[in-house]
Amino acid sequence: MGPGVAGYLVVIGAAFAASFAAMPLLRKLAWKIWAVDMPDARRVHTDPTPIMGGAGMLLGVLVGLLAAWLSGDFADVFRTIAPPLGVAIAATTIWGVGQIDDLRELSAPAKMAGIVLAGSILSIAGVSILFFRIPFLGLFALSPDLSALVTVIWVAGMANAINLIDGLDGLAAGIVAIAAGSFLLYAEHLDELGAIDQANIGPLVAAAVMGACLGFLPWNFHPAKMFMGDAGALQLGLLMAAVTIGIGGNSDVQVTGQTYFFFAPLFLPLLILGVPLLDTSWAILRRARRRSGVSVADKGHLHHRLMDLGHGQRRSVLILWAFTALLSAVVLYPTYTGRGDALIPVGVLALAVLLYTLFAPGIRAGRRAERQLEAAPGGPGRPGPPAPDRQPVGR
Repeated sequence: MGPGVAGYLVVIGAAFAASFAAMPLLRKLAWKIWAVDMPDARRVHTDPTPIMGGAGMLLGVLVGLLAAWLSGDFADVFRTIAPPLGVAIAATTIWGVGQIDDLRELSAPAKMAGIVLAGSILSIAGVSILFFRIPFLGLFALSPDLSALVTVIWVAGMANAINLIDGLDGLAAGIVAIAAGSFLLYAEHLDELGAIDQANIGPLVAAAVMGACLGFLPWNFHPAKMFMGDAGALQLGLLMAAVTIGIGGNSDVQVTGQTYFFFAPLFLPLLILGVPLLDTSWAILRRARRRSGVSVADKGHLHHRLMDLGHGQRRSVLILWAFTALLSAVVLYPTYTGRGDALIPVGVLALAVLLYTLFAPGIRAGRRAERQLEAAPGGPGRPGPPAPDRQPVGR
């Protein structure tokens, strides 16, 4: 038997306490070393805000893993030290890359190299995708080389997805907390069915991530007193990749009634983490159309469009939290009841139609505005009228 509810509550509580308690100290340190995110035209916040929340969440995750080890309830997970140690080192590595980017602004290639390094550490430690299920084609066992490649790509994709959704106070931390809790419920049910190895590290990482995010949220919910920065967002992406890899990519077990989860487990984040991954796809298409770099920030994300519709920061965040919770419920219902698999595609299509209804008018209006800007004197690629002479104004 696994550690049970009590064991996971210990991990969640330890991660929460460490993350929450670290924030005041990190906030003071951020002001001292000027690790502060300044407002500008592409950001929503209006006040300088410390940006070291990622360090507190990392501490929370590490304390959660330590609590699990000391409790003895996770003896099977720690029987081989490589996976837990690999998760800790990979998370610390990608946090370091993100923190340097927050303070010094790394180039896109250097940042991606750091993400690849962290993903490689995860794969070398044994947290690697072993089985790939393709709908209607069946199960494919990956060779070691291909397994490592797919794992690194998955980590990079998830890290950038969480990073792109981190645009409003509390948004990314809340979505990841909901997602981690959903994966924990999913894994607990698989444990009851005997369909998951007791040594699987995925549920443990999900519990630690959930606790760390909950400890950070009181400091990050609007008006935020602390940001997670790239250091936190990239770290959360890697950790959620580890969760999905552990729970979905390490088992070849087929369970009757759980068609979706075992037929395409690697695509589970498309539903549980549907909001940030959908946002990533839209951002790439939007920026490609504008011929701007994928790494260039803008104000066209889902959360920005919600604010354009008249929702404030808090309400926009709560709406996107609700979307994520709804997706989680749609996915978990067939798992616990053994029926209703058809609800998953229907639910996803319904959400897609709803999002299209809400945001398509804004997209079309944006296109018209861009065309008008290009046609106007002084628009992109067009010379404008000469600016009037102005005398310098004294302070």
